[in-house]
Amino acid sequence: MSGSTIIPWVVGNWKMNPMHADAQQLIEQFKQLLIEQHISPEQCQLGIAPVAIALTSTKQQLENAASPVHIVAQDVSRIAGTGAYTGEVSAELLKDSQIHWVLIGHSERRELLGDDLKILKEKIKNALNAGLKIIYCVGESLEQREAGQAAQVVLQQICDIAEVVQAEQWQNIMIAYEPIWAIGTGKTASAADAQAMHEKIREALCQITPLGSNITILYGGSVKPENAVELAACPDINGALVGGASLNAESFHKIAQAFAQIKE
Repeated sequence: MSGSTIIPWVVGNWKMNPMHADAQQLIEQFKQLLIEQHISPEQCQLGIAPVAIALTSTKQQLENAASPVHIVAQDVSRIAGTGAYTGEVSAELLKDSQIHWVLIGHSERRELLGDDLKILKEKIKNALNAGLKIIYCVGESLEQREAGQAAQVVLQQICDIAEVVQAEQWQNIMIAYEPIWAIGTGKTASAADAQAMHEKIREALCQITPLGSNITILYGGSVKPENAVELAACPDINGALVGGASLNAESFHKIAQAFAQIKE
């Protein structure tokens, strides 16, 4: 089942980068490119996920951009509301700061920072209950792919969260398929392999929710201008979650253009 009628999204995940002055320069360069080569929100929705201390300043700097750019938090607390939880940022605090999107389930947080299934479910439940929208990341390791378990692992990661997502809340979720072996390695799944996994994800979503055919599914994992056109042409790849290439304004803009051109 194709999701080709979905407006694409291209989201830059800056991770723990860059320094403040470099971030400001990067944003200004990207804003200038949007003036010179406009990307309509009807062609492609844009997003940037900066470090937590830069969420509001990045939002302010992009408010007058020629195209709307959504600001995405890279993480959210497993604890709701406010209180004596040093270092935490809750979904409610994000919403209060007009941050409406959050990444949950990125493999770096799963592997390096202890985000197990219990924690992920708490974060998803809190984010949705606060009215946030989620980009939920899934993906398999190289060992799992070589063992022929890629689809099983990825689809299980989606099924794992279904019990905490209410029926009407699926409209507030995007899925980002990021094969772990392709993140930051320079390797990428072939367009055919990526499309095959996206098609399986689409089928699974349609079994879980009537909204499945309309859920945006992003591809992530060493996305760059050189492979963006081929990825954008795949019917069930509805955009990209971009890591390293989003730290270069020209590269990020070219990736967005590749997906926007599908809607021309």
